Amino acid sequence: MITSHDTASNSALMSLEAAAASARSGFACMFSSSDEYETAVITERRAQGRYGAQRSRWPMIAFVGCSLMIAGAVLLFA
Repeated sequence: MITSHDTASNSALMSLEAAAASARSGFACMFSSSDEYETAVITERRAQGRYGAQRSRWPMIAFVGCSLMIAGAVLLFA
């Protein structure tokens, strides 16, 4: 025989289980690993244009300058 006490505790238990399931789903992550997250972040930033197209010419200028200095020193001491 089911009493009102059993019904009340059963409904309280069911609502508690529903609240726990709802809380667990709030912490779910759409990425299964940090690699997937980082890939998604980089893809999004590339789509925004943060990467690329901002290349500096200074490294090439420094390389040419150092090469000329080394070639000049070799010619001077040869």
